[in-house]
Amino acid sequence: MIGVPLRLKTAVALVLLGLLTLLAGIGQRTIWAPSETFTASAPADGAPAPVTVIDQDLRTLHDGTVKINIEGDGNFLLAAGRPDDVDAWVGQAAHNTITGISEDEKSLMVEHAEGEAAVPNPATSDLWVSTENASGELEYSWTPPADGEWSLMLASDGTRPAPSSVSMTFPNDTSTPWAVPLMVLGSLLILGGIALALFSVRKRSGNGDGAAGKDSGGGKDTAGSKYAQRARAKTGARQSSRLGMMAAGMVAATVVAGTGTAAYATAPAPSPAGSTAPASQDDPAPVLLDAQFRRILEQVSSAVDAGDAAKDAAKLGDRVGGTELEVRTQNYRIRSQVGSYEARMPVRSTKLLTTVVTSDPEWPRSVLAVTQGEGNVVPQLLTLVQSSPRENYKLVETTPLQPGTTFPAISRDGTETLAAGDKTGLLYSGEEALAGLADRLTSPESAFKDKLVEGESSPYIADTLSYQAEVVKAGENGNFSFTHKMVPESTVVFRTDDGGALVLGRINFGFEGTPKAAGDKLTIGDDAAALAGGKETTTGMVLSFAESMAVYVPPAGSTDPMKLVAATRGLTGASFK
Repeated sequence: MIGVPLRLKTAVALVLLGLLTLLAGIGQRTIWAPSETFTASAPADGAPAPVTVIDQDLRTLHDGTVKINIEGDGNFLLAAGRPDDVDAWVGQAAHNTITGISEDEKSLMVEHAEGEAAVPNPATSDLWVSTENASGELEYSWTPPADGEWSLMLASDGTRPAPSSVSMTFPNDTSTPWAVPLMVLGSLLILGGIALALFSVRKRSGNGDGAAGKDSGGGKDTAGSKYAQRARAKTGARQSSRLGMMAAGMVAATVVAGTGTAAYATAPAPSPAGSTAPASQDDPAPVLLDAQFRRILEQVSSAVDAGDAAKDAAKLGDRVGGTELEVRTQNYRIRSQVGSYEARMPVRSTKLLTTVVTSDPEWPRSVLAVTQGEGNVVPQLLTLVQSSPRENYKLVETTPLQPGTTFPAISRDGTETLAAGDKTGLLYSGEEALAGLADRLTSPESAFKDKLVEGESSPYIADTLSYQAEVVKAGENGNFSFTHKMVPESTVVFRTDDGGALVLGRINFGFEGTPKAAGDKLTIGDDAAALAGGKETTTGMVLSFAESMAVYVPPAGSTDPMKLVAATRGLTGASFK
């Protein structure tokens, strides 16, 4: 059996070992605790470039918010955008890319790419979801504007090098998984040592009592004394066993506690009944966020307001193009000479009813807004197109919704755009739909008469056919003809929720007249005269209109006809033969 002195020495050793273990656990939480953050800086001798890209992987390198400090001369910009958009805007420009951190976590890893020494000023680009403008220094907390991946782009004015003094502060891994187990284990060892010491003292005292009983009994072991010794031995064994089992159980509990936390943290939480799993990172995202779209729409509306007020197309700036620029330019020209001529419907960013945004990342990109602000008698469809990464979105068509017509349902979370000739899943392709509408507008007996219909309260097709028939009938001195031809390059096709499509585009409406006999004169209206330079002709005349149209095309297999959703026209030209 182990002697009492040895038990006492073991108890002391357990207490000392427990103190050391306890201090080690406390030290991991105090003097040896890792720093909550660490900072890495870009090398000071990096090659200059007009643009610096901060890779999106750095944002998720550690859990928590990354803080960025930038110092530079003069004004500079930090913009956030989707990685593909940032890369597309940078294009062939010389640039630096911060891709990661060094192994010692003190330096940022920077890769340099040669290219164009200057780029356009990126400050006004529509690609950026958010921008931070600074002068001299910027402290920035990098948080994602929405789900998905986001990169940062740093630049001055495009001609000067981007600031090179960049440092990033990352959250550090401050976990100390062994701190609590060590503290608990140390405490158990101390308690175990103390318990062993007390047991040893008690054992020594018990042995002394037994010796006294033996002497008083005349040196003979009585049955009673043997029973008492056996009882004490069993009690001591049971106490030792209990002490060992308790210590083993507490140590086991400590180990389980130390590992159970990690297991709980990494285990996925069950989804509530009926909940939907988050969208996959591979799902196509809309090319514009809602706030981004609203900002663009406000700028477009402001530009159009300025042009309309001054009747000056130059004030439309870089925000209007295509059909809308042509129609508004001629409208200003006519209104400067004919005061009674009706202005184009104003473009409003307020009362935004819905948006349609492509999820196709390729250029050109098309988006659509439906608004009904001040001066809009009916909702108006605004088609905007971004031709390339470094160009901004331009308003290319405005088309009022036909009264009594329902706008088709299209997801605001992004939808597919199709090429004009793509018929995938559709009853007709975009080109076929607009060509059918053009034929329908030209001939009362069109093959599309029953295949493309309009609402009873918005008879644009019927009114056009009626107008053409009346002109021909009333033309005593002239022969008149009309044509409607779709323009393929203007066609935009958005997939609708039911698998069909909304097709928007331009149809060129031509109106020609020729005198029936020599000396006969043809007279045109004041609006056309403002463009033609006169009101009468003996040789003939040509009027040109741009028709902005929107047609709903049912999905393949449907027996429903196509429907005219929106329509308008504007005079774009007038001349004499």
